[in-house]
Amino acid sequence: MSPERPQASSVITYSPAYTLVPTYECFNRCSYCNFRVDPGQDEWLSLSEAETRLRSLQSQGVIEILVLSGEVHPDHPRRSLWFNHIYQLCHLALNLGFLPHTNVGPLRRDEMQRLSQVNVSMGLMLEQMTPKLLQTVHRHAPSKDPQRRLQQLEWAGELHIPFTTGLLLGIGESPMDWQDTLRAIAEVHQRYGHIQEVILQPHRPGTSQTWDGDAFDANRLPDVVAIARQLLPDITLQIPPNLVSVPTLLACLEAGARDVGGIGPTDEVNPDYPHPCDRTLADHLEQAGWDLRPRLPIYLHHDDWLAPDLHNRVRAWRQRLGS
Repeated sequence: MSPERPQASSVITYSPAYTLVPTYECFNRCSYCNFRVDPGQDEWLSLSEAETRLRSLQSQGVIEILVLSGEVHPDHPRRSLWFNHIYQLCHLALNLGFLPHTNVGPLRRDEMQRLSQVNVSMGLMLEQMTPKLLQTVHRHAPSKDPQRRLQQLEWAGELHIPFTTGLLLGIGESPMDWQDTLRAIAEVHQRYGHIQEVILQPHRPGTSQTWDGDAFDANRLPDVVAIARQLLPDITLQIPPNLVSVPTLLACLEAGARDVGGIGPTDEVNPDYPHPCDRTLADHLEQAGWDLRPRLPIYLHHDDWLAPDLHNRVRAWRQRLGS
């Protein structure tokens, strides 16, 4: 007799992923950042090097290529070069059999539309809607203006781009700010139905940040999940497993989280906290009654939004996964 198939309510998903970083240089200077370097201080990832890396991943079960970049100022002469390079990396990943997901900061509407031709989904962290952070951790980060980032979510909905966003917790916001940010996401999603996941990311101090803020209190994270579950009933909630202990992760799952995001060799945003091995994570979850399964970076109910070529590629991956 075959083993009983776990109920859908016990399934936790993750994306087998690899991150490509076109450049770490960024004109923003968020004081908690452990990712950026100053503009002009980084050698951009070449297409040939990217191809070498991607070809080495073709037999390793990787599905998603997360293209994650520092930001070039919208008015900088290299902006168009930067954007075209991102487009070419996504096109390359597609041609090598992967499914790209891009998160490169705020874009113009026409830039989003063009990237949607070579991405099955895209993302941008809303972080927090409160403008008070522009006087503290975002004082030197113009693109962290909350209204500008909320505009990205609006455009993504108008353009039918499956989208991931999220909150960064513990950077000086209040519990009321959590609710305001979650409500802003809910209002946009109610109009367009395009938000696939909301990441609830606790701040963990890194070795490169200039801010001396403490780590987010992990004991409060399940409470944030419960609030988000109430305000976002039809959106998957994601907890990064490398930023929490196993007991905290399990408590968040009990509170309503159902995804642990992209699992790959390195968390480029939090390089001091490596991702757990998917097999190790699966063992921890199985002991607690959860079933960890791989997923695509686009959810099934959004497949029909894709152009025919992208739709065919996604369908082929679904057949491989049996989903």
